[in-house]
Amino acid sequence: MTGAARDDFGFDHVPETDQSFEEALAKARAGDRLTVSDGVELMTTGTDSDGIDPVRKELVLEAADRRRAEVVGDDVTFVANLNNNVTTACTTGCLFCNFKNTAHLFESDSDVAHQGFTKTPEESRDIVADAVEMGIYEVTSVSGLHPALTLDEEHREILQSYDNPAAEVNYKPPETYDTDPGTYAEQMAAMSVDGVHVHSMTPEEAHHAKRGTDWSYEEVYRRLADAGLDSAPGTAAEILVPEVRDVICPGKIGTDEWVAGMEGAMKAGLDVTATIMYGHVENEMHRVMHLDVVRDLQDRYGGITEFVPLSFVYQNTPLYDRGLVTGGASDAEDELMIAVSRLYLDNVDHIQSSWVKFGNAKALKLLNCGADDLMGTILSEEITKRAGGEFGEFRSFDDYVEMITAIGRRPVERSTDYRTRRPLDPNADSHGPMLGPRADGTPMLERRRDPATADD
Repeated sequence: MTGAARDDFGFDHVPETDQSFEEALAKARAGDRLTVSDGVELMTTGTDSDGIDPVRKELVLEAADRRRAEVVGDDVTFVANLNNNVTTACTTGCLFCNFKNTAHLFESDSDVAHQGFTKTPEESRDIVADAVEMGIYEVTSVSGLHPALTLDEEHREILQSYDNPAAEVNYKPPETYDTDPGTYAEQMAAMSVDGVHVHSMTPEEAHHAKRGTDWSYEEVYRRLADAGLDSAPGTAAEILVPEVRDVICPGKIGTDEWVAGMEGAMKAGLDVTATIMYGHVENEMHRVMHLDVVRDLQDRYGGITEFVPLSFVYQNTPLYDRGLVTGGASDAEDELMIAVSRLYLDNVDHIQSSWVKFGNAKALKLLNCGADDLMGTILSEEITKRAGGEFGEFRSFDDYVEMITAIGRRPVERSTDYRTRRPLDPNADSHGPMLGPRADGTPMLERRRDPATADD
């Protein structure tokens, strides 16, 4: 059960099946490919009764943990990374989001105070360059849909040719705003410092970067790759079921467009990730239908490096303010989401546990429910914090080693694409990072934080 009653929205898709929990669990244990009905039985611990059965839940978690050990072993991986989100200016108005600000507030003639920001390409370069000196080798950038942001100068010229570009293609010229964000290509080039891996451009942003043209997603991502983009995050997915998106993000691209964007990125030769944001208005059937979309996409293209379940942080969001949700996912739901992701996505090797969303103790618990990756150092995490998240913005390599060894697993530094891996010795004087262009094994920040503080 999520933070809203299941029947509140009259959804066509509900968690009801003709399968039994016992048969679904047997298939999961045997490693057979699961159906949507199987996934729903596991996610609900059986649709034959209400609520989550604690005994059945543990059986699902055990099966997922065993599958994790078979697929990836006991390593727990993480990266040295930075979040550099370019702008909070946006025009979509998603009800689950408190990161973004209405774009017109950023216009030069607006006198409305706000806490948002827009960074120039030069500012982005300076931020990334400073972080590279500290040892990071990945920069993740996910931003709002700023009306002045275009793919490149050719795209800008096309949008300016419209009779009424603001109304027709959601474009306003840079001089309308206090700060010029440049183009997506300029931002990618600016963040591509000394070989750092640039992980950016969700399908939603790619859709914005081709608005008003007949360009394909593949063309957009090829241009971005030429500018410095290395991989694309599969966020903006939320729940990939139209009836849920109609409630939480009616102004956003639909499921088919998200899939097309991911296809375009992979056709352009880029690795991608995939996500789910759950624990709001959706039900367990929607969650498994989402997993089915991701699994099908991976069957066809094979470029998804990891799957990232993101538990909805509700406190400061319009969904909560308007009474559409009263809370987020329960601990048991979080555990089952990770576990069923591992069991259902038989073609995706890596499942991430997000300490930013869950805090340290729970994130570690989820590593025993099927997850094998623990995110990264995240020198800044603005999105979750603005939504009401409580779990900090930084983890050092020392923190990671201490946390991971405490649960009997091996800490491993990895590259963004998982192709380069460096196991860490818990007894070493210094733990890293070591994979970045400026990384030499020294701690990223002089002042080390106590891992326990995130769970207080």
